[in-house]
Amino acid sequence: MKAAFIRQTGTPDVIEYGELPTPEPGPTEVLVKVGAVSVNPIDTYIRSGMIKVATSFPYIVGCDLAGTVERVGSQVTRFKTADRVWGSNQSLFGRRGSFAEFAAVDEKWLYPTPAQMLDAQAAAGALTGITAHLGLHLNAGLKSGEVVFVNGGAGGVGSAVIQLAKAAGAKVITTVGNAEKKTLCESWGADCVLDYHSATLDEQIAAFTSANGGLQVWYETQVPTNFDRTIGLMSPRGRIIVMAGRNARPEFPNGAFYVKDLRLFGFAMFNATPEEQRVCAESINSLAARGQWHPPIGRTLPLAETAAAHRLQEENTLQKQGTLTGKIVLVP
Repeated sequence: MKAAFIRQTGTPDVIEYGELPTPEPGPTEVLVKVGAVSVNPIDTYIRSGMIKVATSFPYIVGCDLAGTVERVGSQVTRFKTADRVWGSNQSLFGRRGSFAEFAAVDEKWLYPTPAQMLDAQAAAGALTGITAHLGLHLNAGLKSGEVVFVNGGAGGVGSAVIQLAKAAGAKVITTVGNAEKKTLCESWGADCVLDYHSATLDEQIAAFTSANGGLQVWYETQVPTNFDRTIGLMSPRGRIIVMAGRNARPEFPNGAFYVKDLRLFGFAMFNATPEEQRVCAESINSLAARGQWHPPIGRTLPLAETAAAHRLQEENTLQKQGTLTGKIVLVP
């Protein structure tokens, strides 16, 4: 089979595209004929060696996938040949990566693809959708009628937070950098979309939240840098979610935090159990069936151009070039 893989960690140029043996599914695994995959920032961290996961080579890159079941292992009970499936969590903890024509995946990390969704859409929303759901529900315990602020609403996780929060009955306020992204966020249901360049941004956030019962959930998709600001805008007993900024060490206003009875949650999607992630996936599938789940796709490339896709991802994740709105999807 054709696959995108590395023989050592390093820059995107270490990614090769060539022949590797098609994997044989184990007893609890499903062999998926891959229809689409998507690129996530963590894929670039693993490839570069920032996250020291790739230790056995050749190493197939990639976490997300969607496709069709080619065959199943002897103990598989949830899927059969020709079923359409999607999933995430590959390329970590000894699991094979997904950027190949075929992927052998344990059935506990796979979910049925709704008939309404193309493989490209299912792959684009895999990691981001599960991440958003874990933050909002498992961690923050979002309730209908609450107000959610998500920083960077047009990003992969940000767009998912908007859609999942709205589906849960919340009001959503978010920030963007231009008019095009503002229109996108409004199309996903955001109630208030603000320009993060604005000199009066905090005043605008405060005005909206005070008119709508306060700010109960702050979902930070960027590197947290100013907890004084965040805590100052929160309502008593509010919840703050952080899931980015591995090396960040911001100052923390301890007194202001505890006198408001606030809660701070940090999480990494890959630490969630298969059962916890399946709850997220089933909820996302339900939204897709009702036409309420639209993962944005910014660029579609052939799998052979994985190195170019990693460069584009890094230009936007690390260099903040702003040339990408939506996920990068690759097709074998």
